[in-house]
Amino acid sequence: MTLLLVGLVLLVSWPLYNVALVLFATHDSVTAGRHRRFDARTPTGYEPEVFWIVVPCLNEERVVGRTVGNALALRGPIGTRTRVLVVDDGSDDGTPAVLSAIDDPNLHVLRRTLPEARKGKGEALNAAYRYIRQHTAAAGDDPGRVVVGVIDGDGRGSANMLAEVSRALADPTVGAVQCRVRIHNRDRLLAAVQDLEFACIANASQLMRNSLGTVGLGGNGQFVRLSALELLGTAPWSKCLVEDLELGLRLHLAGVRVRYTSRAAVTQQGLVDVRRLLRQRTRWAQGNLQCVRYVPTLYKAPSIASAALVEMLYYLLAPWFNAIGTVVMGSVAGYSLWRMAADGPTYQLLATVGVWFAAMVAPFLTWGALHRLQLRDEKLSRCLLAGLCYPAFLLLGLVSTYRAIGRQVAGRNAWAKTERLAEAAAR
Repeated sequence: MTLLLVGLVLLVSWPLYNVALVLFATHDSVTAGRHRRFDARTPTGYEPEVFWIVVPCLNEERVVGRTVGNALALRGPIGTRTRVLVVDDGSDDGTPAVLSAIDDPNLHVLRRTLPEARKGKGEALNAAYRYIRQHTAAAGDDPGRVVVGVIDGDGRGSANMLAEVSRALADPTVGAVQCRVRIHNRDRLLAAVQDLEFACIANASQLMRNSLGTVGLGGNGQFVRLSALELLGTAPWSKCLVEDLELGLRLHLAGVRVRYTSRAAVTQQGLVDVRRLLRQRTRWAQGNLQCVRYVPTLYKAPSIASAALVEMLYYLLAPWFNAIGTVVMGSVAGYSLWRMAADGPTYQLLATVGVWFAAMVAPFLTWGALHRLQLRDEKLSRCLLAGLCYPAFLLLGLVSTYRAIGRQVAGRNAWAKTERLAEAAAR
């Protein structure tokens, strides 16, 4: 009986959690139309005046030209200035030639060479931070009104990105903003599943975290006031395998408010090779494990409310919960099915399997439908297919979690860059 009760709780909690996320996403869609006009708002005096868009790149010849072109074309509200800083972190392909062919006075290129180069994205971003800080001081700009954004080498910002970031940073208590993430090569099924993950599920999760004050920064589409970065010393980004996660934690601990906007997006390449996807997700999961050391500090931080603390701790400990929870859930399900097969009628066993399968799959079909209703840039059938494939995608994530635990225990912390694909027309 106890095992059945445990199984019932697990069965019900998963759909309920997804229902809560769907409600956050739906509420955001309903209210989106009320906040379209940025210029109509009365200036507060805290809006950004200068945007620095940092593009860290290492051997990005396939994509960096279009990324830089997109970044240079981004415009903030009237009166703001936009600069693009590319950190070439020791590229030995055609990246330097691609960058040299771009003639624009707003483009700055910081070339790093060995032995300083190739020590991870965090070190490249720290070099960019010091460069921007020096230029800001020389220009006499207010660091509180200078914003440092990060767009990956394969990233494309939406035309309204800087305006939406300005909207959020008009609030003087806000020091950082994370934008929605999309996948632009979603014509491939595996990439379409990743778009469902980022554009819908992660988007809803961030909206929920918005209400709790626990928004996390992503590696792509993050924007932080220079004055907030200065609170963290000369190296705001760490050597952690997910430097963006640690930066977000450090900002929260420093009392910096982080917000999320779903109305602006940055697109990136999705991985279409399972092996490379496993390698990427293993790095992400290991980065989470590396940030577990912040748990005692978060627990003692007086500025973090109880509900926010619970959410942060869950996010940090998610790899462990996934690893242990899967074993527990699989054991409960396996034992229950074994008992039913031994003692009960066949129809009861089949009905139980059907209910469990529906409970696991139905939420993702709901996400597929929501993707179509909210974003309207894919066919419903394709969105539903991505949702149907999502449980298998979660299994890949579970494999990555176990690999990450093994790497962490073995002390293997090598940083592996995600390889880019040659691109067709961007979507």
